[in-house]
Parts: sequence; structure tokens; C-alpha cells
Amino acid sequence: MTVNTDKLQEFLNKAVGDIGAAMSANLVLLGDRLGLYKAMAKMGPVTPSELAKATKTAERYVREWLSNQAAGGYVTYAASTGRFTLPAEQASALADESSPAFLPGAFQVIAATFMAEPKIEQRFKTGKGLGWGEHDHRLFEGTERFFRPNYVGNLVSNWIPALDGVEAKLKAGATVADVGCGFGSSTILMAKAYPTSSFIGFDYHKPSIVAARTRAKDAGAKNVSFKVAKSTDYPGKGYDFVTHFDCLHDMGDPVGAAKHVRETLAADGTWMIIEPFANDSIQDNLNPIGRVFYAASTMICVPASLAYKGPALGAQAGEARLREVVTKGGFTRFRRATQTPFNLVLEARL
Repeated sequence: MTVNTDKLQEFLNKAVGDIGAAMSANLVLLGDRLGLYKAMAKMGPVTPSELAKATKTAERYVREWLSNQAAGGYVTYAASTGRFTLPAEQASALADESSPAFLPGAFQVIAATFMAEPKIEQRFKTGKGLGWGEHDHRLFEGTERFFRPNYVGNLVSNWIPALDGVEAKLKAGATVADVGCGFGSSTILMAKAYPTSSFIGFDYHKPSIVAARTRAKDAGAKNVSFKVAKSTDYPGKGYDFVTHFDCLHDMGDPVGAAKHVRETLAADGTWMIIEPFANDSIQDNLNPIGRVFYAASTMICVPASLAYKGPALGAQAGEARLREVVTKGGFTRFRRATQTPFNLVLEARL
């Protein structure tokens, strides 16, 4: 085999960038947990000693952390003053948890996947699955912190208005089931936006439901409740609106979940399915976003479905495969209501 040295060097340069990003993921986690980003956002240009004092951390570690962050473009460095700055754009992504661009939750997910790596190695050999609840605890909080900014930026302002007649129902007063709700960020956002409607979040993972109840209480959302239940047996009938946020592709029985939505949905009700953005062909997903989703799918989504002998749709299932699941569940109307670079927003009706 003949090696083109120029192409080899090009690949090595790319790999060095990936190695630096992977190693630096730990430092993003530290910056988040220790409050380094939040402090920099408030303080402006700082020296390592000033940041260490403000965050009650050790200056020598902070100095090395800041140098790494500057090398990666997460902060800037002024050699003339010896000060580091967190620019406003990076502050929005790293320090502001209300920002639609907030990123640290993704790094918690990354940490959880590294913890799962020995288990997934065995699943590669056996073909068995790894259930959601078998992962490191950082997966659960990280997933909520990663997805919530996107919901904050799009759910009430763009996604629900794109559905046929749903926004008017929610404003007038509707009953809503949010299935696979996790920590309840999507449920609470809707409950706060539509106070005349009632919301119930369902998830089979009890620790997530416990966390969701706490978060709802802290948010002062009184028109929302949370219950432990599977996607195929959650209670209730006649829901005006049923939602699945970034979870249908993970399920062991997505067709069974679709059938249960049909059984519990009002005759004129709507099912909204939020899924990771994907085209139907692999070659059309070979881009930076697809890379992220295929990695998450390998470590989290496919194993979660296989744990319950499911079809393992994966995080890049695409609209055609999802349409098949929905129509097998008994729905006759299905369309893409809208989309973002990260999500498909799908609408199903009876």
C-alpha cells in the first residue's frame, strides 16, 4: 500500500485537533463545575491569581487551565497584560445556562460515555444492549443540560406554532402527556408557557422522575406532575397533545409506543415527535453534526434499544424510518412541521 505523505500529514493534523479536543473536554467539565467560566463572565479580563482567588481554587492549576482554554480558542490571552478574557460569545455558550447556545451539558454526556466504554466494548462482542439506567449518573443531568437550551430557544417560539392548531389549544386549556420526559425540562417549559393547560411527564427511569418533580417545584410550575411509567403503558386517555422529545429512537418498542399514543390520544389530538436531525442516507449525514449524533448513537441510543430487544433505530434514523414507525402505530397523517440544524420536528395525527 502506497502512502501519500501529504494526505497522511493532513490526517495527522486533523487527529491532533481531535486529541486536543478530547483531552480538553475534562477541562471544560472543570471550568463548569468550579465556576471558572461564570466567574470570568462577570470579571472581564483576569490574571490566573485573580480568577483563582475569586473561585477559591489553586492559582497553579488555574494558570494551566487558562492556557489550555486560550490554546483552544475558548478564551483569549493578551500577552501585554498577562490577562485572559472570556469573550461574550463564549460566555453565552459556556457560562449562561439560560442561553440557547449553552454547551457544558454535552461534556457531561461525553464523560458518561467514557465511563461506559468498557461495557460497550463487551456489547460489540455480544450484540447485547445497555439500558439507559445502567449509565453513569452524569448522562442523565448532562442530557437535560444539553437539550434544554435548544428547547428554550425553539419549543414555544417555533416548534409548537408550526403544528396545526396546537398552540391555540394549549392557550385555551389542553391535557398534555410528555413521554420520555427525563428531568422534565420540556414538560416544565410548556407548563410555564401555557398555564391554562395541564401537563404530565412520564419516564420509566425513576431517578429522573424524582429530579423532575424537584425541578418543577423549584420552577413554581403548578400545572405539571410527573409519574414513573413506560412509553407503552403510561396511564390516561383523551390527551389533546402527546410529545416525545429526542427519545423515540432510543426505545425498545417504538412501534408499541406509537400504538399507545394512538390509544391515549384524543380523536383530534396531535403527536409531536422531536428527533435528532438526520437525512435518510448515510452519505448525507457525514458531517460534523452527524459525527456527534453517530457517536452518541453508538454509545447510548443503539445500546438502549437493544437492551429491550428493540430495532435500534439510532440517533440518525431519518424521517423515512420514523414515518414507518408512526404509520405502523396506526397514524394516517405524518409530516415534517419544521426543523433546525439539530432537530426534526414531526407531526402525527389520526
